[in-house]
Amino acid sequence: MKSQWECLLENLGEWQGSFTRFSPRGKLVEDTRTVVSLEGLDNNQVIRQKIRRFLPTGEVGEKVLEYSSLGRGVLFFENGAFSQGSIQIAPFSEFGAELGLINGDRRLRLVQLFNKNSELEQITLIREILAGTQAKEIPDLTVEQLLGEWVGEAVTIYPDWRSPDTYPTRLKIYLNDSGDLVQQLSFANRTIESTAKVQGSILSFAQNTQKVQVLLLPNGASATCPTKIIFGQTCFLEVGWLHSPEERQRLIRSYNEKGEWVSLTLVTEKKV
Repeated sequence: MKSQWECLLENLGEWQGSFTRFSPRGKLVEDTRTVVSLEGLDNNQVIRQKIRRFLPTGEVGEKVLEYSSLGRGVLFFENGAFSQGSIQIAPFSEFGAELGLINGDRRLRLVQLFNKNSELEQITLIREILAGTQAKEIPDLTVEQLLGEWVGEAVTIYPDWRSPDTYPTRLKIYLNDSGDLVQQLSFANRTIESTAKVQGSILSFAQNTQKVQVLLLPNGASATCPTKIIFGQTCFLEVGWLHSPEERQRLIRSYNEKGEWVSLTLVTEKKV
């Protein structure tokens, strides 16, 4: 099994792309061309990360970070997928996380930020390809693309370093007679059914008193999270990526009812 540091090394290279900021309801706010390079120094014992933003004014903003260890808020999977962010949700404080998926020479990252009132404030979608490669354009995600049955495998890793859990998953998505979207998710001998109202590119679920929305985004991406954190309830942040018509990845960062970060799950699924 790879160490966390070795999993990070799967992200080395120069990634060309864009940071696209959306409002909480999915309205495009800003799109900035970017180049993010991760370079290994001292036989990959140190990582130098350089972030360049090409601003509309013609200016180039640059930030350089170097690190030789990983913080408590980050976990990596063996293929390089990762999440970093808050390890505790607390009242009257900002909260957020980044979720990153990788597929060959492409990466897709999502940042979800909440304000001091625990309300979703903004979403940033980061689409990247490795320098020197050509990635075909993936269309904006639609409800129709998600309909059907998805079978896959989930791997859950934990911030306390206990052994990972691996289990099969089955997800059935269909529209009922009212035009609502129904999800039936089966995993680890459990089945959870949830129903969403479809409003254009927004799917609205009511889970207890906590409202959860799925935004359908460009590049086959989806962003799932509560619109407002309700303290005393569990919650999760998720990025989905339909990187080909029949293949999808999802990454889920879960918090318990005390607001503590408890796990990170990577689901790889195929349409059957």
